[in-house]
Amino acid sequence: MPDRSSPPPAPEPSQLSTVLKRRKRPDIIADRLREMIVTHGLRPGDRIPHEWLLPETQEASRGTLREAQKILEFQGLVVSKTGPGGGVFVSTVGADQAIRLLDNLFLFHPPSIAEIYAIRKVLEPQLAASVAGRLSPEAFTALQAKIRLYEAEPETAEEEYRQRLAELDFHVELARHAENALLGFNCVFLVSLLRDMTVCRAIYKEPNPALREAGLHYQISLMRAIKAGDGERAAQIMRDHMEAAECYMLERAEIRRKG
Repeated sequence: MPDRSSPPPAPEPSQLSTVLKRRKRPDIIADRLREMIVTHGLRPGDRIPHEWLLPETQEASRGTLREAQKILEFQGLVVSKTGPGGGVFVSTVGADQAIRLLDNLFLFHPPSIAEIYAIRKVLEPQLAASVAGRLSPEAFTALQAKIRLYEAEPETAEEEYRQRLAELDFHVELARHAENALLGFNCVFLVSLLRDMTVCRAIYKEPNPALREAGLHYQISLMRAIKAGDGERAAQIMRDHMEAAECYMLERAEIRRKG
């Protein structure tokens, strides 16, 4: 009979939950200032009211306030300007900067290839369907430029590696045209995670002409479906592409692990 008198052991906290619990006074004040910016509807370029940064307002020392301000500056939310008309101003965070910060969160504890593709297999088909029939001629030209970077046979291993990265760039370029900015951002972030992983970099450097041809086939077929406005077809092509890419990456990662 199982022992029902004692509760099951508590699950181990995730890396993310552990990080979020480490709240110091400057972090708390930085969050408070961020909330004040949002609540008062300040926009990029607006000056932070001087009284918000006073010790008596935040009930903190000047040193703690300076640390809180540095946190917001590092996050890209505020910028300090000196001289006449200077002060602390609301800034804007670029998508590239935000993705780099998120990359750093997972830099030493990256998700697995399977975990990344579990999400890509859901989001990338949605992305493909969402842009079907909606891309401008300029957007098509930009996507075709990415494909042309790896149409020709590579002459060196380094050139083949650049071609593999160009294939990833195709997905990034496609995501930039998503009407749903959150969908596009997450697709770009997942590609960025793949680029950062040591095992993925090693796999991308492995010569594989058949893989390049398969990638070209999927992306050319995808472009045709998107141009025709066939969202269902575009989603299916992208789904097949993601499943094939996942299978290849997992197989190569396992071979490298055993080797």
